[in-house]
Amino acid sequence: MGINNLIHKKNYEKVAAKVRRHLITFIPTLLFFIAVALVPVGLFFLIQNIFPFFLTSTIIYPLLILLASLFYLSVLLFFYTSFIEFYLDLHIITNDRMVDVEQITLFARKIVEVDLYQIQDVSSEIKGFFATIFKYGTVQVQTAGSIPKFTMQNIPDPHGLRRLILDLAAQDKKIHNK
Repeated sequence: MGINNLIHKKNYEKVAAKVRRHLITFIPTLLFFIAVALVPVGLFFLIQNIFPFFLTSTIIYPLLILLASLFYLSVLLFFYTSFIEFYLDLHIITNDRMVDVEQITLFARKIVEVDLYQIQDVSSEIKGFFATIFKYGTVQVQTAGSIPKFTMQNIPDPHGLRRLILDLAAQDKKIHNK
């Protein structure tokens, strides 16, 4: 999926930054799915010690295998959906506007854009131990447009992105005030 499929760039428009959420913020989700995937393994050892005749039964054993397979397919489906939602969230900053592409679910996407000359205030925040170490945080953009607040969460180098947005907004305001 290219940027040209998401936004229609104007002749003079250049992409200044493409920002995704920091990769480190996906690790808790990954660890959760690994822990969930280990549940059938624990259940297997529990059944092996408490009910060993289940593993020798010609009816129950195939049913257990079928249930475990269904469980793993479900876990993979939910993991894939979580990864797609994480990966396809994208913030595109050009010299004319900001575009927020939010993947809501597997088959739902919301695209919001704001012109840079409408930006009134930009703030950035890094909060927490891991956020400080890995330098990711939140950037909030106040606008005069129909979307009053534009929030980008868990993005790398929020302070640098705040400076970039403010610089681009100042340049765009000069062009629109002529």
